[in-house]
Amino acid sequence: MKQIVGRDGGGIAVPVARAKDARRSNVHWLTPRTWRLWIDVGLRGHTPGEIPEVGWLGRLEDRNVAFVRTLTSSGLRRAEGGSLLVFEVPARQLDGGRYYSGRVAAGVTRSKKPRTFYVAADAVGEIEAYVASSRAWAVRRAQRQRLYQQLPEIRLVTEITRRVNPVVRWRNQAGVVGERKLNDLTVADRMLLYHDGSHGPEPLWLWLNECGLPFHVHSWDGVFATANRRCERVLTPSNRMGLDPHQVFAPYATPHSARHSFALYMLVVLNTLMDQKYGLSPEERRDFRQLYGDPWFMVQTLLGHASRETTVDRYLAPVADLQLRSMLAGASEPVPAPMPELDRTFARIAKESVGIQDVDMRMAPPSGGLR
Repeated sequence: MKQIVGRDGGGIAVPVARAKDARRSNVHWLTPRTWRLWIDVGLRGHTPGEIPEVGWLGRLEDRNVAFVRTLTSSGLRRAEGGSLLVFEVPARQLDGGRYYSGRVAAGVTRSKKPRTFYVAADAVGEIEAYVASSRAWAVRRAQRQRLYQQLPEIRLVTEITRRVNPVVRWRNQAGVVGERKLNDLTVADRMLLYHDGSHGPEPLWLWLNECGLPFHVHSWDGVFATANRRCERVLTPSNRMGLDPHQVFAPYATPHSARHSFALYMLVVLNTLMDQKYGLSPEERRDFRQLYGDPWFMVQTLLGHASRETTVDRYLAPVADLQLRSMLAGASEPVPAPMPELDRTFARIAKESVGIQDVDMRMAPPSGGLR
């Protein structure tokens, strides 16, 4: 908390670095199965019958799916996930694991502080598949056209130091050298970074457009808008078209709703781990929380919020007053790894809360579908 001067001239306490876009009207949650439906229909071109639509081209489908899966499994903001460089993506390990950790550079975070993020292993796999397929194809085509040599400015990276606070060193087309700490690079700086590949310059920016150039962070809004329109067209029954304000039939998502949904998901999962997987008694659970913090604090840390109020009152408002332990009751034994899907748990939370989208395709009317 920090002290500021109020309207009456007196001092009042307010949260530090409260998220400016965390107004309740901006908050959207989707349950995991609803995200899967949104991705399949909106990004993969599936019909309600779970098969690709005839004639579906799937332009950059692998890129779009990888990006959304990255956001939903990591809680990264649009600018944080959208400005990743290729070497900042965690590498999968031979010994496996459900999540891998990476670092968000300070220059792209809202707080201007670096932090650790965790991303699901399958999302990392989808990024790797994208890098090896459509991204590699776009880069190679741009190289054959000598597109990168025609750009007004590129910074060809010559070295990234191996330090606690790495330094990026480069030279531009005129041979002028420069350097900056990785944590100090802005989104605009990152878009200029290239490295010398086997066939010429290659962007270090992870997400590229079809021309092989960096895909602007704000352009992801268009990807989400297109997917939302497709979900509405495909999933809304003809007699309810334009009459589904609460997204009963067709889910609606934004880049930031991925972050909201991640917060909700992690709260449920962390409560499940505490209450079921470890088989803790009430006394052991209290000791565990005293040592490591309760799930609310853990989610706050994962999101990088300076204020607990933002996490609890904004991102997790629908479940702030619910006893999650009672929702998750029923398992007499610890949950084995990997944790099974929690669709029924999220369906119950959505039913008892306001603002959480949960679309159950088993209940979809037969008249709903592709038109």
